[in-house]
Amino acid sequence: MKFPRLRTVLLIPVVLFALLYVVLAFLRATHDEPLSPITGPVGAQSTVAIFGASGTAGDGILKAALADPIVSEVHVITRRTTPRIEEGMRSGKVRMTKHMDYLDYSAVHAQIADVDAVFWAIGTSSFGVDEKTYGIIHVDFPLRFVTEWIDVSSRPNLVFHYISSSDISDDSSMMWAREKVRAEKALTGFAKGKKLKVINYRPDYIGPTAEQAHLGQNILYWFFAPVGAAVRAKQIGQAMIEVTARKSQFENGDKLGTIGIIKHSDAYERRIATSE
Repeated sequence: MKFPRLRTVLLIPVVLFALLYVVLAFLRATHDEPLSPITGPVGAQSTVAIFGASGTAGDGILKAALADPIVSEVHVITRRTTPRIEEGMRSGKVRMTKHMDYLDYSAVHAQIADVDAVFWAIGTSSFGVDEKTYGIIHVDFPLRFVTEWIDVSSRPNLVFHYISSSDISDDSSMMWAREKVRAEKALTGFAKGKKLKVINYRPDYIGPTAEQAHLGQNILYWFFAPVGAAVRAKQIGQAMIEVTARKSQFENGDKLGTIGIIKHSDAYERRIATSE
């Protein structure tokens, strides 16, 4: 009996994967229905706050906020500065406050009292981090913040945008996935019945901004993007601004995956282009 050559055996899964990739990319390209334009009043968002602006996602969110014509003031609460933050400060649009204790926000009550929306991008990799520490950063930090924000805020309706992750569940074998679900549930549960909406973002791969990305990150982005499994950090910021503008269309606890983030980012760009 003649067996197939090893090269042929190894080539079969590669060909099958390539075919699957092409099919998924085709479906993604041909089933991309754009969002309808905003018909009612645009939600207020002239003053926002960003937590985690020194990280990958936060840098993109800040880039989007700096470019937005409606956002007039950005409060950046951070442990360290970055070239993007310094650029925003020079423009007069960013007010940076160095803050170290993310279980106590009393020192920044004045900064958060008048913001319409908060874009939360604080997080850390689970690599080398124990479950307790990971939970404090991803659950306790934001939950403590919203409890203080709602008490000091002068605004009638608040939106808290929380970056979670894709492929998470209560029964996941991965600690980080369980903790991200716990964070979503804790934040949404706290906001229920209050003047606060929590919107959860579940992106797959997040590509850094052009200024931060290295070659490997760009390769990963361009590999995953055609099948709808990657989003640029700036697109997350644009989506957050668009969701705030459409906040009457959202309920507390709503979730946006990668495709939803891209759709709202695209809708944002169309809305801004038509208003110019």
